[in-house]
Amino acid sequence: MDCAKAKCVALTFDDGPGEYTAHLLDELKQADARATFFMLGQNVHAHRDLVRRMAAEGHELANHSWSHPQLTSLSSAGVRSQVRRTQEAIKEASGVEPTLFRPPYGATDARVGKAIGMPLIMWSVDSLDWRYRSVARNARVGVREPRRDGVVLYHDIHEASVEAAPKVVAGLKRRGFTLVTVSELYQGKQLKPGRLYPKW
Repeated sequence: MDCAKAKCVALTFDDGPGEYTAHLLDELKQADARATFFMLGQNVHAHRDLVRRMAAEGHELANHSWSHPQLTSLSSAGVRSQVRRTQEAIKEASGVEPTLFRPPYGATDARVGKAIGMPLIMWSVDSLDWRYRSVARNARVGVREPRRDGVVLYHDIHEASVEAAPKVVAGLKRRGFTLVTVSELYQGKQLKPGRLYPKW
């Protein structure tokens, strides 16, 4: 996929895997759409089959820390532990070692970025799905707000977000978007450890 030519957008889902993730994977498979999952290490073991399935179905597996702390409040050693434990859990479950990280709450600084040692993936559209828990609103925001090369933030731990996903995918396709993973979005660009992407 060449996003220099195609009109690309990346859907991302945080904080899983959880009880609604299997349904989300079903919907994405039916729509032939890929997404990027920023997972919490503490949730991986109970859903190892889903993590394997994500990899097998072409989704991107990414790191969102072990337990969702404010990383800027931890020591550098504490940050590294959050990253390492999650890397190990995801690799053990799927055979895939993530290359991307999303800091919980988007909270990072130069020290934390250095300790993480991976490119830091933020977002260009925040659905605020954790606050509103509305299928209609989640779908409306996800269809209307993304622009070319955008990164859209949802959470697969919320039922309303998963229920909105098919509407978002269909609406974005109607707008001419191709849904890609974050790595596909940045293909051909060298992402640097500790740097924020996208840059606002």
